[in-house]
Formats: sequence, structure tokens, C-alpha cells
Amino acid sequence: MAGLELLQRAIAGEFPPPPIAMMMDIRLTEVEKGRAVFTGTPQEFHYNPLGSVHGGYGATLLDSAMGCAVHSTLDSGDIYTTLEFKINFMRALTHETGAVRGIGKVINATRTTAVAEGRIEDGEGRLYAFATTTCVIRRAGNQV
Repeated sequence: MAGLELLQRAIAGEFPPPPIAMMMDIRLTEVEKGRAVFTGTPQEFHYNPLGSVHGGYGATLLDSAMGCAVHSTLDSGDIYTTLEFKINFMRALTHETGAVRGIGKVINATRTTAVAEGRIEDGEGRLYAFATTTCVIRRAGNQV
């Protein structure tokens, strides 16, 4: 099925969440063509030794949101993978931050690559991190 339909059906509970989402306690909550939102609430079990949420939590949240934004644009049989991503952290996440949203949006897509951006925001719209990604796309029936 097409990427957007698959993701919509995942939100509806027709497919189990992927193991990484369960481990990180994040979930896909919104999707439309070229845009995806994951939500989660940072907890103490996400902490690094310095007493704040490990950067891997934010990286996972953003890689998931940006990747699913790309996935939402794909036709049935097309696949993608993250080639690279860059993240800038603006402020630390803690268990006191509350619920956050990782918002991914496709900026440009071609037959072979897609570029997306992502943001982590709290409930008041404060920016915690900003990221960009490049994904490689393999279209069904094409050899790459």
C-alpha cells in the first residue's frame, strides 16, 4: 500500500507500533502527505549521566518524524532509508518538560532522494531541537 495509507492505518491501530517506538515511548499521532508528527513525554529513564534526556531520544523522535514524512509521499512498493541527518539542540529536555512533538516536513523530493526538516517543540511551541535529513528512495521496479 502507499506510504500515507500505511501510516494512517498505523495511527488507527491496525498495525502494532515498531519496537523502537515502544522502547522510546513515542508514537505517531498525525500524518498527511509530506508531514508527520510523533509525540512523547521525556522521562527519567531517558536520562544521560548528566541529568537530562539523552540526545538519542531527540534524535530518534526527529529521525522518526522526518522519515515518516518522507514515507508518506511514497507509492506502494517504494522504500527509503536515512542517508544522513543533522540535529541542533537548542535546550535540554527533562522529565519536567512534559509532552513534546517531533514534527517532520518534506522540503524537496525527487525520484531518488528526499530532504526533510524536523523540529521538537513542547506544548507551548518552544523549540528544543531542529534537524534536517536526506533520505535515499528506491522506487518500485527501479534498480539503484
